Amino acid sequence: MTLPLEGIRILDLSRLLPGPFATMLLADFGAEVIKVEDPIQGDYLRRWPPFYTKGAYKESATFLHLNRNKKSIILNLKDPQGQKIFYKLAEKSDVIFESFRPGVMKKLQIDYETLRRINPQIIYCSLSGYGQNGPYKDLPGHDVNYLGVAGVGSLTGEPDQPKLMGVQVADIGAGGLNAAIAILMAIIARNKTGKGQYIDVAMLDGALTWLAFTFPRYWASKEIPMRGDDLLTGGRPGYGIYKTRDNKFIAISALELKFWRNLCTAIDREDLIDVQESTGKKKKEIIDCLKNAISTKTRDEWLEISKQTDICISPVNELDEIMNDPQVQAREMIVDFEDERVGIIKCIGMPFKFSETPGSIRARAPGYGEHTDEILRSLDYSKKEIESLHKKGVISPKK
Repeated sequence: MTLPLEGIRILDLSRLLPGPFATMLLADFGAEVIKVEDPIQGDYLRRWPPFYTKGAYKESATFLHLNRNKKSIILNLKDPQGQKIFYKLAEKSDVIFESFRPGVMKKLQIDYETLRRINPQIIYCSLSGYGQNGPYKDLPGHDVNYLGVAGVGSLTGEPDQPKLMGVQVADIGAGGLNAAIAILMAIIARNKTGKGQYIDVAMLDGALTWLAFTFPRYWASKEIPMRGDDLLTGGRPGYGIYKTRDNKFIAISALELKFWRNLCTAIDREDLIDVQESTGKKKKEIIDCLKNAISTKTRDEWLEISKQTDICISPVNELDEIMNDPQVQAREMIVDFEDERVGIIKCIGMPFKFSETPGSIRARAPGYGEHTDEILRSLDYSKKEIESLHKKGVISPKK
C-alpha cells in the first residue's frame, strides 16, 4: 500500500517536543524522516525520564514515542565535511525542518538562501517560539511563555490566579501541528508551481489562532472575559467538572436549553430550568446544588443516566483509564507496538483515519546515529570514506 507521503524525504534538525511531534505525524503517513543529530549528545529528549530499560539498553519513553518511523544520522554541521554531507542530502530531499533560534542555521551555512541554490524545490520550515522577526525573536521560551504572550494563559484558572495547562498547547498544537500542516500546504503549492519556499512558523502566532472563539467576542463587546466566569470557563453551572460518589469526576456540558432541561429533570430540580444563566449568588447556589446532586451517584451511574436522558456527560478519565475507554478502543487510539529492544510499547495511534492509505507505526525510534552509514552509502560514499569520517568525528559521537 502506498502511503500519502511516500517518496517525501524530510531532514529533521529539531529536538525535544514540538518539532519531533510534527515530523512524527508526517512519518506515520509515509514520509522518510531523517533525524540529523549532533555528535555531542543528539536530541536532548533521549535523556528525558522515565526510561525503558532492558539489559544495558536505556531510552527515554517520550523519545521512543515521538521518533517512531524515523532514521538517525550523526553529523557535525560545524565541520566543512559535515556541511558537505548535508548539502548532498538536501539536494535529494524535499523538506528541511529546524527549530533553532533565528540565525543559528545561517551561522552553520545551512540556511534557506544557501540551500535553495543547491535545490530550488526545497521546502524549508523554521519552527520557533516567537518567529523570525520582531523584538522577541531572540528570546528563549517554553510553552507557558508563548501562551502567556498570546493571552491564552490568562483565560484558565481561578479569578485571582491563572493556572498552567495540563498539556503543552503551544508546543504541540500551535507549534508541531501547525508546522506539519504548513509543510503539507507547501508541498501542494510546489506540486502546482514547481518551486520550493521558506516557512516561518511561530508558536506564539499559533497560540493566538486558538483564540478563534474568544477574541472575536472580546472585540465585539470590548469586555475582557473574567477568568473562571466566562461562558466556557465556569460562567454557567451546567458547563463544568463535578465529583461523583466514588470520588471520580464527570464533565457536564449542558449549554443548550434542551440539555440543561434534561439535567435539571435528572436531579429532580425542574425549578432550575429557567435560571440557567444566573449570576452572582444565585449561580453559586445552583453550582452547590449540582455538586450535591452529582455526589449522590457514581460516575458509571451518571454515564448511564446520560445515555437514557440525553445529557452531555462524559467521564473525566485518568491516564490509566483511557486505554480501557470503549470509544478510545473503537478508534484504535492506543495501540501496541513491539520494539525488540524493550518489548511491547503502548503508543498513541493515528488521529486521522484514511479509508485507502491509513498511517501506521512501521518502525521503532532510531538509535543515536543508527542509520548514519546506511544514509552515507545512499549518497555514494565508499566504505573507506565512511571509516575516515568516523575517525575524524564528523559522523560519530564525541567520546
